[in-house]
Amino acid sequence: MNVGDAAHRSGLPAKTIRYYEEIGLIAPARAANGYRDYSGDDIHRLAFLRRARNLGFSIDDCRQLMALYKDRSRASHDVREIAAAHVRAIEEKVRELQSMRSTLQTLIHACHGDERPDCPILDDMAGALLPRGKEASTAA
Repeated sequence: MNVGDAAHRSGLPAKTIRYYEEIGLIAPARAANGYRDYSGDDIHRLAFLRRARNLGFSIDDCRQLMALYKDRSRASHDVREIAAAHVRAIEEKVRELQSMRSTLQTLIHACHGDERPDCPILDDMAGALLPRGKEASTAA
């Protein structure tokens, strides 16, 4: 089948499918006319990649997971470690996002949100750019 059919059946855009081929995640056969010819197995691999990417795995993780998926002699602990490392990264990102939310909520609460020009939100952002102990007038 052609890339349009593969896109429809896998749920991925044709551009993404071509990219995955370009970086070596998939390798569809080529028809006599040189066009890509996607098989049912290719569609299955594309669906696998779509799911892995939807779970937030990086391209490198997807490459490893795809290799492990194809390797019937794989050890499941290898797959588990990739997934566990990904969960740790997600947890760190959640902590970072919660910290950002807390900081922004504090700044929003401190801001009057009226017609006055003073703004604690902007002041905080500007202050974060200055090295400790420096005055705003010496920063320029």
